[in-house]
Amino acid sequence: MPPAKTAGSLLAASALVINAFVWGVSWWPFRELQNAGLHPLWATAAMYLLVCSGMLVFYFSAFKGLLANPVLWWLALAAGLTNVGFNWAVTVGDVVRVVLLFYLMPAWAVLVAWLMLGERPTQGSLLRLLLAMAGVLMVLKTPDSAWPLPQSGADWLALMGGLSFAITNALLRKFNHTPGSARMLAMFAGGAVLASSVAVLGLSVQMLPAPHLQSSGVAVFAGLSLAFVISNMALQYGAARLPSSTTSLVMLTEILFASVSAAVLGAADFSPRIFWGGSLIILAALLAALAHHKE
Repeated sequence: MPPAKTAGSLLAASALVINAFVWGVSWWPFRELQNAGLHPLWATAAMYLLVCSGMLVFYFSAFKGLLANPVLWWLALAAGLTNVGFNWAVTVGDVVRVVLLFYLMPAWAVLVAWLMLGERPTQGSLLRLLLAMAGVLMVLKTPDSAWPLPQSGADWLALMGGLSFAITNALLRKFNHTPGSARMLAMFAGGAVLASSVAVLGLSVQMLPAPHLQSSGVAVFAGLSLAFVISNMALQYGAARLPSSTTSLVMLTEILFASVSAAVLGAADFSPRIFWGGSLIILAALLAALAHHKE
């Protein structure tokens, strides 16, 4: 490979690592915002609304593309559920457990692609599905539970987020004929609308507190918003210059960043069960990426 191309690939991979780092450690600022009076759903809604407003001001053609392609509202719904599930789960649950359950996404993708895209699963994809499911059962089975079932709201949110993420990816492929800016706006709008809707519903039933950001959380909110903008730019740069299989492999570093940060800050419970179950989930994701690269 020519030196220039090698340098470009390393730069693209570094950009993806930046994106994975931001999402891998995002649980900490979300928890800090919650302690400062802003629930993660309110925070997600506010940040994504800011992004949507910026796109409408500086890139109005994206809005026209969204109106011209109403099917993208399905993409908005899936992307919104992904953000609601992940951002809420990492705030209230065990960080490593949540991230591992969320990264069951490659297994969900086998079933979603079959139902939505008509892609019949191969023997290899079914084997990876069974491998990932075995890992999930190990993660879910706690010493206090008779059956390996979700034990908390965070578990359910993480599983919902991973399934929604798989649906999001399938819809991105299904609607790849639509303008890219319209798809991006749909995803950000979905995150803003779904997060705010769930937050308002939670407030009405006294499940969530009203948003009241203390002065101590303003800097955290501004920093996290900027970090998400940078991570999105990094994702757009890296994913456009590397094969999707390579992108999938690099993005798995999010699990590493989440695990290390959670261990340092005492936000996760590590055990042999979590280690081996997580290893099976990561192995299934790696095999899925390698299989896609081979194809």
